[in-house]
Amino acid sequence: MMATTFVSVPFKKASEVDMAKPLSKFIQATYPSGDTQAEYVRAAEELNSLRKNALGRPLDKHDSSLEILLRYYDQLCSIEPKFPFSENQLCLTFTWKDAFDKGSLFGGSVKLALASLGYEKSCVLFNVGALASQIAAEQNLENDEGLKAAAKYYQLASGVFQHIKDTVLSALNREPTMDICPDTVGTLSLIMLAQAQEVFFLKAAADKMKDAIIAKLANQAADYYGDAFKQCQYKENLPKEVLPVLAAKHCMMQANAEYHQSVLAKQQKKFGEEIGRLQHASDSVKTVASRYDEYINVKDLSDKIARALTAAKKDNDFIYHDRVPDVKDLEPVGKATLVKSTPVSHPMSQKYTDLFAKMVPLAVQQSLSIYNQRRADLVNRLIGQMRESTNLANGVLASLNLPAAIEDVSGDSIPQSILEKSKVVAQKGGLQTIDQFMRDLPELLQRNREILDEALKILDQEEVSDHELKAKFKERWKRTPSSELYKPLRAEGANFRTTLDRAVQADQVVRERYAAHREVIALLCKPEAELNAAIPSGNPTKSLQGSEVIMLLKTLLASLNEVKKERETFENDIKSVQFDMSSRFLTALAQDGAISEEAISVTELDRLYGGHTESVQQNLKKQEELLAKIQAAHEEFSKSTQSNTDANQREEMLKKLAAGHDQFVELVANLNEGTKFYNGFTEILLKFQTKCSDIVFARKTERDELLKDLQQSIAREPSAPNIPAAPAYQIAASVGGTTPAVPTPAPRSVFPSKPQPPEHAEPSSSGVCENQPKPQPPARPPPPSVGATFPAAALAADPAPAPSASMPASVGGVGMLSQAQGPPYPSYQGYPGFYPMPMPMAYNQYAYGQYNMPYMYHPPGQPPFQTAQPPQQPQQPQQPRYPYPQQQFYQQ
Repeated sequence: MMATTFVSVPFKKASEVDMAKPLSKFIQATYPSGDTQAEYVRAAEELNSLRKNALGRPLDKHDSSLEILLRYYDQLCSIEPKFPFSENQLCLTFTWKDAFDKGSLFGGSVKLALASLGYEKSCVLFNVGALASQIAAEQNLENDEGLKAAAKYYQLASGVFQHIKDTVLSALNREPTMDICPDTVGTLSLIMLAQAQEVFFLKAAADKMKDAIIAKLANQAADYYGDAFKQCQYKENLPKEVLPVLAAKHCMMQANAEYHQSVLAKQQKKFGEEIGRLQHASDSVKTVASRYDEYINVKDLSDKIARALTAAKKDNDFIYHDRVPDVKDLEPVGKATLVKSTPVSHPMSQKYTDLFAKMVPLAVQQSLSIYNQRRADLVNRLIGQMRESTNLANGVLASLNLPAAIEDVSGDSIPQSILEKSKVVAQKGGLQTIDQFMRDLPELLQRNREILDEALKILDQEEVSDHELKAKFKERWKRTPSSELYKPLRAEGANFRTTLDRAVQADQVVRERYAAHREVIALLCKPEAELNAAIPSGNPTKSLQGSEVIMLLKTLLASLNEVKKERETFENDIKSVQFDMSSRFLTALAQDGAISEEAISVTELDRLYGGHTESVQQNLKKQEELLAKIQAAHEEFSKSTQSNTDANQREEMLKKLAAGHDQFVELVANLNEGTKFYNGFTEILLKFQTKCSDIVFARKTERDELLKDLQQSIAREPSAPNIPAAPAYQIAASVGGTTPAVPTPAPRSVFPSKPQPPEHAEPSSSGVCENQPKPQPPARPPPPSVGATFPAAALAADPAPAPSASMPASVGGVGMLSQAQGPPYPSYQGYPGFYPMPMPMAYNQYAYGQYNMPYMYHPPGQPPFQTAQPPQQPQQPQQPRYPYPQQQFYQQ
């Protein structure tokens, strides 16, 4: 087989995009928290992983890689109507590079970034076509499987590029890059179609089909290649090797077509035509060999044509001497097309599952709810009209004692229609069935009421708790009141209670009807002999049997039965109508940004149920006409019958039995519907109860957090925001007033430099006034260690002076304490550090450093009595007094 070359398309390269984060944010902002929201968030993460798998890595030229791309494309199609992808709503910017732009030394390749999901879809679809072309080019064309696969993938690629051509401009709303513009992808589609046609030609040649067919296939491929070559002539963005390959393929396919057509001419003994076609084929392959030899190798084809041409000329010169026509005089070779572009339809993947199958926007949910209500109203109205008409017909027939009146021949036996009605009642259980329903309904009702009461009780309890906390904390309790938050739930609960009340009323109506017809229904349940005995005997007019009026009545009754059966069929058909309006509403939302629910719903309901409505109305009208005819015929029948008391009593009993049957059937249907209603309503109420429990649980969690915050804020608040002023007696003592009976402690780190003795000062036992200024001590020696002992002589030689006015005297006399006593050492404003332990009040050579010097700041982390750093500002000799609350005085 000749060596050939096929054109394959390179990939577009995509920039990385995090789809999970914006999609999850939109989901969390749009849908209520719970399992559904979590499921959608997981789906968003899976979609993001699918994009990375499809676009974030090199793909093998294999079916599995193509499947990944198709799955991602299908997911994009499914989420497009479910998320508002736009610049002003859900903004996701997709960036793609031009597949054919190689870039330059000083700049990257051409790329385009758009916040458009349609752009992403077009680019992904381009890669689908590119990968399909690459997979097709890798096939082994020496066997049937390879040829079939190649044809399949080339047709897929052609369809994909054609779809992009038709949709890219509307999807982008702006000028795309050159690789996905309509002209380019249209040309690529035609190239792929030409290559698919060539593969079919190769398959036909390998299978040695008739030369006429092979010639037509080759000529059609040449035609496709010629059209593609014309379209590529002015496209500079395509790779430079594409144009010569297309030109070479065009000539090569022409040569093949002429060669196989020459074989056909030889078979028809048209030897001159054979030579002319072979010469044309030879010229074509020579063109390929001279111009496009580096792209296409046609040596085998050229040799085959040359051998055939040499043999044909030899035979013609020596034997046939047929005239060789010019190429322009040759009849054109026919064409046969076996390929077509594979259409793009959603879904394209064989393993596609919609990750967001359950998702619809809230606006669509609301529209669906209203639509379902409209649909239910329409269906119920139609079914109600038909059932009402059936009841009307049964009532009319029962009042006329039909068909029993025209069946009652002997006057002693039970009419066949009554027997059939009796069998129906007995088969359905008779009174036992109704009694069982009657016993079950109150239990079902009570269960529903208990569920509803429990749900509302949960709300009541939490609302009371919230009200109490609001009254306790007042403006601190900053959250939405439960009474406002629960308004929608309470309104829903009120609707549920109203529904239950209406159901109770309906149950009461059923009980009253049952009580009115219980005896007749019980009679229908009895055996045939007892039933016959309960029916009075009569003397019917046997002469009327077979008369015209009875035949008319039988015909009319048969027609009426057909009408009633027809209604049963209509009812089943109406109930079975199914249509998913979510896609309709989603499309409207995506196109218009809003949903005109009423207009859409009315249109769709008319389309779905218009025919059924018309059929029902015709049926009702037909019944009305039949009933009028039946009443007229029965009136004539009544005139013809002999009137007597026994006959009237019999007729009345038969009427009651017929009415009892109808009432039994209707009661069973009503009770069955009531049971289904209560059971279905139980599920609704359980969901409502769960909703109430969930919101109350969330409120309790919020309450606990709010209480915790309030407790912490209260604990941090100061008990007394303003420190009270010092008492008057402290101020008087500080300015030389009368000394109070109980001395007031002064800051131990601050002493006056020259205190003045008050008038009432008395000398101590040593003759020295206690309020005299203390002599200035010598230079400060090194500080002692804490807890150092002192010589007894030193302590006795110089007793401690009496306390001055600014320092309180020791309570209980002067003496040496074995250890310091008192509370933790205080810190005063401006000096929040360590306060040294006070020394005994006897003579102390270190007193200067511990009591007379102002308190030195002790930096944190340093041991006591370590030399402190000098302050930034020079310290004043005397600190101003700081008013502080009265403290307990301790011995020193």
